[in-house]
Amino acid sequence: MNRPYQPPCTLTAAILNRVAEIAEMLGRLAVRLDAERELRLRRINRIRSIRGSLAIEGNTLSEAQITAILDGKPVIGLPREILEARNALKAYELLPSWQPAREADLLAAHRSLMAGLVDDAGCWRAGGVGVMAGSEVIHMAPPASQVPRLMADLLHWLDATDAHPLIASSIFHYEFEFIHPFSDGNGRVGRLWQTLILCRWHPLFADTPVESLVHAHQAGYYTALQTSTDQADSAPFVAFMLERILEALQTATPQVAPHVTPQVARLLRGIRGDMGREALQEALNLQDRKSFRERYLKPAIAQGLIEMSVPGKPNSRLQRYRLTEQGRLWIEQDTGV
Repeated sequence: MNRPYQPPCTLTAAILNRVAEIAEMLGRLAVRLDAERELRLRRINRIRSIRGSLAIEGNTLSEAQITAILDGKPVIGLPREILEARNALKAYELLPSWQPAREADLLAAHRSLMAGLVDDAGCWRAGGVGVMAGSEVIHMAPPASQVPRLMADLLHWLDATDAHPLIASSIFHYEFEFIHPFSDGNGRVGRLWQTLILCRWHPLFADTPVESLVHAHQAGYYTALQTSTDQADSAPFVAFMLERILEALQTATPQVAPHVTPQVARLLRGIRGDMGREALQEALNLQDRKSFRERYLKPAIAQGLIEMSVPGKPNSRLQRYRLTEQGRLWIEQDTGV
């Protein structure tokens, strides 16, 4: 009789300490959140999660654009990127209906995320794939003929394991990316499935923006995957993901009305939709361009309260500024003091 598959993972002191820290923080967060605030923060964090996961794959849509798609408003952008965002929003809506160890649900998740983007959405890949770093192949996935067996073994392990969900979800994420069972979309499915495993353990994970933190540490994400592969041990990747989960929980509950300077407060109150620098200065009756940039714009962007329409080109003549979801939350709570 064949022994059940057991993914190799060395449980280090760092991993176990992170698990304890995360569990403690979850307890504190569950007490602090009231129902109304939780609903608002869930929306903010879901948008951050989707934007982060898509950005890792090269999608350039901003939080504001994804918010507009969620609200059913027209958005100017690349059709493929808009479709990716719509698919991701749909997948997150379906998340509560899926079971982590059920193969049919995993295939359905891929179908939802990749509908209209690949011809084989919802099916295991039929050919070979490799993970690229520029023009270099850094990982050649197992042959397509092995994918059904490997995924069946992995899902059976997930169903039977008594490992802590924080550890099990990270091991699954690594093993899934190693197998690379789909022709495309493996990264976004792997991250979504780790979220599903975690939120089955604790509901706060349903919209904790782990993906946005992974995006912020994207090079480390790929390094951790490669290190685990080189060592034939998922521990480096597990440790990396636990760090990101802890960081995500620390940033998932921003203050309802974060402290801002009087200058930033004026700026937030003065923005109407998308506005250029000159229009903003005129609305605030400010003449000094340098003072406006240093005392108004830069602090507001640094606090995540406004964002640029062309983030990759801060000096673009087409640049516009708009409130983020967090900025709109500040406006809603603003007392005018």
